[in-house]
Amino acid sequence: MLRRGTLLIKERRQQILSLIQSRGEILVSEVAPLLGVSEVTVRSDLKALVDTGHLRRTRGGARLPLDPRMEAPLEEMQLQQRAEKRRIGRAAAALIQDGETIFLDVGSTATEVARHLPPTLREVTVVTPGLNIALELEKLPHVRVIVTGGTLRRLQHSLVSPYALEILRHVHADRLFLGCNGIDAVNGITNANHEEAEVKRCMVRYARTVVVLADHSKLGVTSRAWLASADQVQTLITSRHTTPPPAALVNLISDFRIV
Repeated sequence: MLRRGTLLIKERRQQILSLIQSRGEILVSEVAPLLGVSEVTVRSDLKALVDTGHLRRTRGGARLPLDPRMEAPLEEMQLQQRAEKRRIGRAAAALIQDGETIFLDVGSTATEVARHLPPTLREVTVVTPGLNIALELEKLPHVRVIVTGGTLRRLQHSLVSPYALEILRHVHADRLFLGCNGIDAVNGITNANHEEAEVKRCMVRYARTVVVLADHSKLGVTSRAWLASADQVQTLITSRHTTPPPAALVNLISDFRIV
């Protein structure tokens, strides 16, 4: 039984980590009475531990972080690094110009790009393999949305298979906003799922400019399926972190943005 009462912040957060390591997952409603603090305080502690990479958020609680090379459901990924992904999405959306044709990838960070598209954009066409992305864009009357078609991957609400590839091969996009599970100077851009990787490779091939969306946890990481070499990337938008980004990656990509 944990001792109740006021705990120093550092000690309290260590208690939370110990609980998660023993249980695998915790709920705010369970932890607050154990520590003798409010649920607001526990949520604040969880946010701090998520921001430092010690935990990942779940609905109503937290659990140990995923291996970044592995795949998690979209809804779960949307709870991780939320503020960082919003900043990346906002910065990426600001790059889009009137009249452009865009490939917009699937994933939690790409979703933030869709959410931050300015309503003032005109004559923009967005081609996406993401069903949730299309729904986010539905409210923008001057954005034409093309969904690739294909076989549904429920985990990411994404469309794959030759049907998706066939649509993409008939489009030449001005920009691709590409998500990934890892980007490394040597091993390139990688993804956790081979079917999605095939779709992503096709978008890279038919895009004039490749913009990679990768929060700090993806930098220097290599996952299962190769997408492209890092020198095929014109712009990388990542998040600020206490650990500086890999120098080799910064030197390789001409437009390396930290937001």
